[in-house]
Amino acid sequence: SDHCAKKLLPWFDGMLEADTEYFKQHGEPLFSSHMLDLSEEPHEENVAICAEYFKKMAPMKIILEMEIGITGGVEDGVDNSGVAKDKLYSTPEEVWQVYEQLAPISEKFTIAAAFGNVHGVYKPGNVVLRPELLGEFQRFAGKILQRGKPLNFVFHGGSGSEKEKIDEARGYGVVKMNVDTDTQWAYWVGLRDFYEDSEGYLQGQIGNPKGLDKPNKSYYDPRKWVRESELTMKSRVVESCKDLNNV
Repeated sequence: SDHCAKKLLPWFDGMLEADTEYFKQHGEPLFSSHMLDLSEEPHEENVAICAEYFKKMAPMKIILEMEIGITGGVEDGVDNSGVAKDKLYSTPEEVWQVYEQLAPISEKFTIAAAFGNVHGVYKPGNVVLRPELLGEFQRFAGKILQRGKPLNFVFHGGSGSEKEKIDEARGYGVVKMNVDTDTQWAYWVGLRDFYEDSEGYLQGQIGNPKGLDKPNKSYYDPRKWVRESELTMKSRVVESCKDLNNV
């Protein structure tokens, strides 16, 4: 699941039921992780609902990804483009409250805390990304727990971010980064470039620069141009993996 809001919890319940049945038969869950995005709800309610679902997930060793604060921009029909700037940043106390309630249940959870993240790609200067806040969250929790970096973070809205910001965020405990917009663009680039390179072969089923009677099926066949998009998208995924130092 991805960005499962409160209104979609009945659907989420069905997924957990499927997990449970599969676990009974195979000793492992159908899905290895789920994401609940209740960040539109009051913080206390968000954390409490996540804790209740996490109790059901923990016996099956399913990872929970949960979100606090607000990620700006537009994603999956949710428009946060006009949200107040201060809402784009979580606080150490909010992050600690998540850890305090979820850690006793299981260690298998990640927190998508807000540090200026925005879905989509915008002109430089329009987004003030502050990964150093993740360091503050780690220090706040670490001081209480008497150990370093106890938190695992998710970097939402990673598309278009500067490499140094990504590296800084990773250093503060980011274990996952979302780059949907960048991979969408990469997919489009493959199709765009293929069309520009093969335009003379894509104007009709018959007839191209090699002759008026020459067929063009090998060019307009979706398996051809979809593959080109897959290749450019694959390259972008590899780039992100390198950014996160996991290859």
